[in-house]
Amino acid sequence: MDANDAKKPESAVVIGSLETPTLTKAELAELLFDKLGLNKRESKDMVEAFFDILHDSLVKGQDVKLSGFGNFNIRRKAPRPGRNPRTGESIPIKARNVVTFHASHKLKGAVQGDTPAGEDFE
Repeated sequence: MDANDAKKPESAVVIGSLETPTLTKAELAELLFDKLGLNKRESKDMVEAFFDILHDSLVKGQDVKLSGFGNFNIRRKAPRPGRNPRTGESIPIKARNVVTFHASHKLKGAVQGDTPAGEDFE
């Protein structure tokens, strides 16, 4: 057992491989298939529907709150002067909307190891 093993909770779920440390929509669908017993088509459709709803809400300017996970917010950035780093030329940056994400305290605690990973996120 190395020093990192002591920090890992026993209920930790290892997803993906070392080559792909990101969680993809296909992997989410596979997890729904494995854990909930949905068929693969239903799993894929459910993941796609979730992200479509999230996307559409943000495009409409609505904030999205996922209890125990975090909040996606739309923030208006004012116009400001900018500079081309290659030439040093001043260029105006237009006003725009940006999406920000703020993790919940529960998610932050789980990531830091302060909260058990298997705890319910409601």
